[in-house]
Amino acid sequence: MNPSFWKGRRVFLTGHTGFKGGWLSLWLQKMGAQVTGFSLPAPTGPSLFDLARVAEGMTSLEGDVRDLAALTQALKDAQPEIVLHLAAQALVRQSYVSPVETYASNVMGTVHLLEAVRQCLSVHAVVVVTTDKCYENREWVWPYRENEPLGGHDPYSSSKACAELVTSAYRRSFFDGDSAGRSVAAIASARAGNVIGGGDWAADRLVPDVIASFLQRLPVRIRHPQAIRPWQHVLEPLRGYLLLAQRLVESGSAYAEPFNFGPRAQDVQSVQWVVDEISKRMDGCTWQQDGALHPHEAHTLRLDVSKAADRLGWYPWLRLPAALDLTVDWVRQWQAGCDVRSLTENQIDTYMAQGADASVAGQRTDY
Repeated sequence: MNPSFWKGRRVFLTGHTGFKGGWLSLWLQKMGAQVTGFSLPAPTGPSLFDLARVAEGMTSLEGDVRDLAALTQALKDAQPEIVLHLAAQALVRQSYVSPVETYASNVMGTVHLLEAVRQCLSVHAVVVVTTDKCYENREWVWPYRENEPLGGHDPYSSSKACAELVTSAYRRSFFDGDSAGRSVAAIASARAGNVIGGGDWAADRLVPDVIASFLQRLPVRIRHPQAIRPWQHVLEPLRGYLLLAQRLVESGSAYAEPFNFGPRAQDVQSVQWVVDEISKRMDGCTWQQDGALHPHEAHTLRLDVSKAADRLGWYPWLRLPAALDLTVDWVRQWQAGCDVRSLTENQIDTYMAQGADASVAGQRTDY
């Protein structure tokens, strides 16, 4: 990824008030992009968006992707070159509680975003962010590749598989640059693993739950300690989204495809492993298994990221222990009263410096 590419670029970002959206907004601002965000209010309190004063360096619009007219007008006003679509109902367990809202946000929200892009000829590239859970999970040990069947047991996973199908259909129907009268915008989708990092207060996510319990000196209750997930620091897939968008602008439809972004194979670990590692970093953190009945959640999930490595030159920079170090360090500094915007920007700088070292060391093939 070339930071200078983003200087002065007009970027439209949905979901900028969320956890990933907040980190991405700050990163884009650091690189000099002209960012317009469109999102519902911050979904948690506290939130990274509020604590880091994310809105100060961008145009922040309150809006709902389920509102086609408002989204279309916002896009026309911003006249962006690049659109990054992160807005979503992003929680598996919440999707069991609110399936209609989940499908409305994740499926029709994607339809509305792409329909709005059709009306905005300034757009050259769109990255639609979905999830690693969009695959039909067969509970096997092999990592999923981009050509695996889509599906989903729960409404969240299913809705994201639907968003992938919507993206594919719109790309082939309306964004074929070789067809007269059709938009030349290049559309790709990004499927990322489980993200961790400072500033995440979402309910029913492992690391926020563990840290919240630790701060209250209570044992965290773990639903599925042996569940396997592709954990990665939030900056890893965000770098993937940025690199993918850059390639779409530079090379168009050659990169208008789905891409996985996940960790090295050895960093695909169990829930219990992650909790035990956090406990080593936060003395006094304990856990116990939650024996109550819970809705279905996949047991094993792995991603094959060789396509992103081969096609984009993207590969994981951070090992999982380093990602956990960054996360715990962020929490400790926040607790100590550090300026959250500076703290978050400094971690972005640290990550980029570590990545440069990893590239020099030739760690590309270790994924």
